This record gives sequence, C-alpha cells and structure tokens, in this order.
Amino acid sequence: MSFRKEYLMSLAGKSKTESVKLCSTMKRIHILFATLPLFFISCMETNQTQTNQASEADVLIDEKVDSLLALMTIGEKVGQLNMYNGTWEFTGPVPANDNSQDKANMIKSGGVGAMINVLTAEGTRAAQRMAVENSRLGIPLLFGYDVIHGYKTMMPVPLAQAASWDPEVARSGSQVAALEASAAGVHWTFAPMVDVSRDARWGRIVEGAGEDPYLTSVMAKAWIDGYQGDDLSASHTIAACAKHYAAYGFAEAGRDYNTAEVSMSTLHNVILRPFKASSEAGVATFMNSFNDVNGIPATGSQYLLRDVLKGAWDYQGFVVSDWGSIKEMTVHGYSRDKKHAAQLALAAGSDMDMESKAYEEFTEELIAEGGSSMEHLDDAVRRILKLKFQLGLFDDPYKYCDTEREKQSMLTAENMAVARDAARKSMVLLKNQNDLLPLKKDIRSIAVIGQLAASKDTHLGNWRAQAIGDSGVSLLEGIKNAVSPQTTITYSEGYKLVQGERSFIKELDVIEGDRSGFRDAIALAKKSDVVLLAIGEDCFQSGEGRSQVDIGLKGTQQELLMKLLEVNENVVVVLSNGRPLAIPEVVTSAPAVLETWFLGSEAGNAIADVIFGDFSPEGKLPVSFSYHVGQEPFYYSQKSTGRPVPETGDYTHVVWSHYIDSPNEALFPFGFGLSYADFEYKKPKVSVAGAVVEISVNLTNVSDVEGTETVQVYIRDLYASEIQPIKRLVDFQKVKLAAGATQTIAFTLSEEDLGFYKSDGSFVTESGEFEIMIGGNSRDVTSETITVNF
Repeated sequence: MSFRKEYLMSLAGKSKTESVKLCSTMKRIHILFATLPLFFISCMETNQTQTNQASEADVLIDEKVDSLLALMTIGEKVGQLNMYNGTWEFTGPVPANDNSQDKANMIKSGGVGAMINVLTAEGTRAAQRMAVENSRLGIPLLFGYDVIHGYKTMMPVPLAQAASWDPEVARSGSQVAALEASAAGVHWTFAPMVDVSRDARWGRIVEGAGEDPYLTSVMAKAWIDGYQGDDLSASHTIAACAKHYAAYGFAEAGRDYNTAEVSMSTLHNVILRPFKASSEAGVATFMNSFNDVNGIPATGSQYLLRDVLKGAWDYQGFVVSDWGSIKEMTVHGYSRDKKHAAQLALAAGSDMDMESKAYEEFTEELIAEGGSSMEHLDDAVRRILKLKFQLGLFDDPYKYCDTEREKQSMLTAENMAVARDAARKSMVLLKNQNDLLPLKKDIRSIAVIGQLAASKDTHLGNWRAQAIGDSGVSLLEGIKNAVSPQTTITYSEGYKLVQGERSFIKELDVIEGDRSGFRDAIALAKKSDVVLLAIGEDCFQSGEGRSQVDIGLKGTQQELLMKLLEVNENVVVVLSNGRPLAIPEVVTSAPAVLETWFLGSEAGNAIADVIFGDFSPEGKLPVSFSYHVGQEPFYYSQKSTGRPVPETGDYTHVVWSHYIDSPNEALFPFGFGLSYADFEYKKPKVSVAGAVVEISVNLTNVSDVEGTETVQVYIRDLYASEIQPIKRLVDFQKVKLAAGATQTIAFTLSEEDLGFYKSDGSFVTESGEFEIMIGGNSRDVTSETITVNF
C-alpha cells in the first residue's frame, strides 16, 4: 500500500482535529502537505539530473494535490474556482454597508480561491490569514494583479519593449516587475498579453508585441521567463498569464470587445502561435478573451480550451476568465442565463471565474442535477491547487508578506538602471535627414516644446500598476540632465493636448483648436539652434477601451510643427504614443523623427542618451505604420491576390488591387529602424541539406561609428496547398558592429520554420520553392530562391 493511500485511510472518517493530531505537531492541514516531499526525497538518488528532479517534483505535487482533493467537499472545490475583487482594506474592519462582509464570510468558509487587487505585504497577509486560519482545510488564496510593464518601477510599455527586438529587455523588465510585485504580496500577474494585432485603431495594441506571431512568440517566452524564473516557489518570482485566448487583437474595426471574424488559417498560423509558444514556455495560467471565435465566446469554446489548449498542446496550467466574461456569454446570446453560462464555461474548460460569481452560485446545483460533471470540476480544482503548491503557498502561505523586503525592493537604483537600459533599446529612429541627430552636448541652445515634453506622468504609460503619479523623468528633465552648463535650454508648452482628470476609467478631454501657446513656442524656436518637439498621444489615449477611428495627431500638434519649421529647419520630432500613428505630413516635413512610445520611469534620461549619442538607436518597429487609417488593419505579411499591384511600370488601371487616394505600402514597414551607423547587406548564400536550410549573409558597417543592426530573415512558400503570405518572419539576430567592420551572420531554418498550419489545425511541410529574404526590415531585403524536398 502506498504512503499516500495509508495517509488517506488514516484520515477517513476523522474530524479535522483528529486528522491534524495524526500529523504530529502540525497545526493546519496545508502544512501537512508541505511535509510530504520529505518521504519521497529520502528515496531519491543523489545523481539525478535537474530535469529528473523537476519531473519528480511534479509527481510529488500531483500526489499532494490528489490527497487534498480527496478531502474536499463539493462546496470547497467550487470555492477554489472563485476569484473576488478586493473591495476594502484588509488591515482594517470589514465594512458593513456593502458586500464586503459577504465576501469576508465566503473567504473564511473556504469559498474563494483567489483575489484580485489586494496589495501590500501587510494587506495580503491579513487577507491570507482570513482564509488559512478560518476555513476547514486552510487552503491559501492566490493574489493576482495587473503587473503589465512594472509594479512601482515602470518599464517601457510592452509594444515599446517589442520594438527592442531584444528578449533580454523583456526578460529583465518582467524580472524587476516580479521582484517588486512579489514583495508586495502578489503571486500572479495577468501578463503577458500575447495577442497579435494588426489594427492601430485597437487601443490595446499597446499591451502586446505588435503584428507578427514570431516576434510576439519570442517576446512572450522572455516575459514569461522573467516573471516566473526557473523556480515558481522562489519568493521573488510570480506566476504569469498568457492572455487573451484567443483572437482578441482581431476585434472588428479595431473596436475593443468587438467580435473577431478570422479564418481557421489565420487562427492557427497567426493568432495561436504565440499562445502555443507560451504554453511550451511553461506559463502558469491562461486568460480567456472577451470576443467570440467562429460564433462561440472564447470563454465557452471547447475547441479552443479542451481540444487545442488542454488537448493538442497538453497544457497543464489553469484557465481564468477575463473580468465577468462567463456571465457575459448571456449578453453574447450564447447562454440562456448565468446558470447556463456557468455550465457552458466549466464544460469548455474555463477553470476560474473572475467576478461573475457564476460558479459560486450554480455549480453545486448543476452537479447535483447532472448538468455539470465532477470530472470537469475536479480537473479545474486540481489545476488551481497545483499552482498553489508550485508557488510554495502550502509551505508558507505568508512567504510573500514580508514588509521589510517590500520596503527594500521598490524603486531601487538597480531597478531604475534596468528601466533606463530597456528604454534606450526600445526607441526607433524613423528619420534622420542630414544626420541631424545626434546633437552635441555643448550645443548653444535648444528649445524644448510641447505639453508632452514636460510631463512627468505620460511616459509611465497605461496599466501602470502601483506607479507613483508624476514620478517619471520628463523629456525636459532628461535634456537638462545631459547637456553642458554652457547650453541654454528653454521650454514652451506650445499646444495643449489634454486637460482635466486622466485615468484608466475616465474619458480624456482632448483639446481641439487651442493655439494660445503658439506665439511663445515660435519665438523660442526662432532663436534656438535646435527644436525638440514632443508630440503624439497622452498615455491614456491607448489601452483597454481606448479604441480610436482616427490614428493621426490630435489637437493642433501638427499645425504647430509646420509653424516651427517656418522659423527653424532643425526640428527633431520626439513621438510619444502607444499605437502606430498615421503621420505622413510629419514624416515628410520634419528632418528627424524619433519614436519613443511610453518608455517608463527613466524615459527622459533614456531619450537624452539617444539624442546626444551616448547610445545609438537600435530599435525596430514591431508594427507597421500606415499612411492613413483607411489602410487599417495593416500588416506586412499579407497574401498575394490574383491581381497584385505590379512592382514596376506605370500601372494605374483599375484592375490592380490598390487605392486611388493612398499608397498601398506602409509609411514605415514592420522591422524598420535606423541607426547612427549605416549597414550594407550582401546577397545571402543559401544551401539546402535535406529539409535543413543554411543561410549566411555578410553585413558591413559602412559608417565611422559603432552601431547595432537587427538582421531579419523572411520566407515565402511560393506555392502551397493553402495560400501563404508574401513574406513572414522566421528568425532574427541583433549584431553590434564596429565602424567599418564586416561580420558573417548565419541562420539555420528547420522544417518547422518552413511549414504551416492548415485550416484543420494540422501542421504540414510541403516540398517546393521557397524565397529566402534577408534585410534590416520587411521591405528592404535581398533574396535567394531555393527548392526544398521533404
């Protein structure tokens, strides 16, 4: 008889007090489970590899989960499926005038598995004590929070991090976020967002890695690694969550929460790839999306959750609904009522209910009636308990509740250094006519103009967790910090973009037509050597619920630029934005344009590092910039129509797929970004050995300064059983080259790189001709055509 069976038999029919006595001096059952590994560890051989040890640890956790599950009542099981929002300060009395008292009673009775928005080491300790020291089994709570691009120290927003094309930027940034958040009692973040999006109108494009599934997959893995590390039980790591599963970024018309009309080919080749990569990276949880896919809300989609995620991918973590998405299936017209929604969601594979209270109210009843199965309930509970064991919460439910560590972990010099480095690497130089940049630090005079230039808040971004308002380094401050004492810095607001209260839940008051600051700004520009004009968006113009039909500049920003150029030809446009902007006039007129996104706590210092040449820009666009909003959704990896626009010749006939009032191509293509150095690509050398493709290309820095280039590899399957994109990214490398240096860059492509998913979800590799393209962006490439036989 196994140890576990003996243990369970010993507990059968006994009260909680008697059971605990069987466990010697243990005072709570959750502590008992923490001791179970000791029995098994004594039997392990000392020469096991780390992989075998990890596998053994998983087996031990499964044993403990099964043991605990056998002790639980149906009500206690259902309790693990419920997530509550924190609505009061847990360090104080429970308010009697709202539903907080009911929530407190549910927590004490074991009726809650997780909470969102309960923060600080002291606050989470108080909430945890409520569950552990009052409920029958003492099962600890999970505490989740939206730690998207930092907790206190703000990193660049995710879209900006993706512009670095550097997984280490993503990994180190989320590592700092996990360090700070875990010190504040948080176990679990609802990040990364791995939704591929091709529509700049969608406000939440700022939260992801842009339009490409391969780049998004690379960044997703790095974000997950930063949050979770290699040991979830370590007190400085937190569980990650891949969201929103799936197709949320394909909302029709770029309107948040809207339906998503996608083909099965697009679903498998574009949308699901980063989620599969996240699953393979060991992400602890998934989150459902709000939208429907093929007529079924994602929260109730057995195809997405049971067939693909938990079936084909064998995903072992758990799935949490997005806020209220279970009950919203009734609004979709998919469920009759909330009870039916609970039935459909559990059957589909949604394990935890965030704030719908659908499982809480109806699951026991559904099981009693036979409408829901114990198998599905046990599967959901098992997955949730497993994460709690992996986090070490059964060993010590208060391990994240260290007030001293909390004080020491926030906003440290080390954290700020990571933020500054990430910010420098995330900027994209879009234009630099006549090498206007970098500026010399001893330049005589600089006029810094724009409401955004003096803002200490905008660069903190949306979804800013516990960032302190107005704590960021502004562009104006960064410039002042960098220049020599001989340089004169003047400032004028110039335009007014927004006024009034700014927050995630408030509509922005965007100012139109105000020119009251023009005269002062123009006067400063006229007498200065260089103008730094900060324009773009306020950070609360992007984010959840911030979709726009116009992706140009708001207010009088562009008008001011044209006025400044009349008196000073040396205008550097510093863009701050969370989405691609349609700004062809700005790009045509201004001699230099630097894309800075929202760069976080150290934004101003990092921008100054680039402007004055202490750091050569190396970012590349993770998303295409269109000429006009009418081109949206816009992306580089389009499919060829039967009537594509010819690449050469004077073709204006209506039979070609084109606009009559706008170019077809991008204003700036995916992967585009300049450096202070210039790079030259030779024609690639490509060889085929069986199904493996070897590629090499000589890259030369033809300038007199050091620089970093991101070498990008694209392929096209020239004919296939299902139409393939005209090009798609399959690999890239960042290469730093000294002035005048040449380096041979090598890539190896496998069958997986050359294959694709068919509409039925099967992965295939097909023999035929492939075009291999290499370059510094998706437009400017050199190519070679090969034949591959599988």
